[in-house]
Amino acid sequence: MLISEITARSQVEIIAHRGASWLAPENTVASANLAWEKGADAVEVDIYLSKDNKIICSHDATTKRTSGRDYRIADTESRILRKLDVGTFKDEMYKGEKIPFLKEIIRTVPPGKELVVEIKCKSEILPYLQKVIRKNSNNRNFTFICFDFQTIADTKKAFPGNPCYWLCSNAELLQKNFDKVPEAKLDGVSLGYAIINENVIQKAGKAGLDVYAWTVDDPVEAKRLVALGVKGITTNRPGWLEEQAGL
Repeated sequence: MLISEITARSQVEIIAHRGASWLAPENTVASANLAWEKGADAVEVDIYLSKDNKIICSHDATTKRTSGRDYRIADTESRILRKLDVGTFKDEMYKGEKIPFLKEIIRTVPPGKELVVEIKCKSEILPYLQKVIRKNSNNRNFTFICFDFQTIADTKKAFPGNPCYWLCSNAELLQKNFDKVPEAKLDGVSLGYAIINENVIQKAGKAGLDVYAWTVDDPVEAKRLVALGVKGITTNRPGWLEEQAGL
């Protein structure tokens, strides 16, 4: 193995997608805690704003898939959302697991580790997000990501000292909007792994931008991405992927 390959592998960041979601129910305290146990460098969670302006961790806009009961988060108060069981859909051993507030996930973050927060709604969440981060930061590290370009640009203005990345999985859209990324003072892009190639990495490098990859559960693909020079890899299987890919 070349020295450059060893260096690249030692520096790549492993981010647990919705926590250790291969084994535990996604976007829960249980999933976050398991990810830390598996040695993840960071945990990624998705957030929405509830009707009563509480920041709730969920990938979907509704609770149907994970709880079996269909509530739209933006139209529902947190006291109702918090009564739902979002653990049993994954495994009976997680029965009773609640939809967490973002602050509960933040409190799981060990010293020196990072929380990657994906904003699933729009910029209306930012004043509330600033308040939650300010009250619970305690020297923890935060990164923000979002598919909506205006929202992530607004997020960078709200959190100028934190890394902010635009999410994209469409090669044509990436090409169209690439120049807007440094203009918005974003730190880079977080891309669906299939659209990452040498040209993308080189273009990002010339612009001084980081490139992250998601969601990778294939060791062969992980090795390809590391060799290209991605800064981090998001996976459902922290620990296992590192072991299988030799990261």
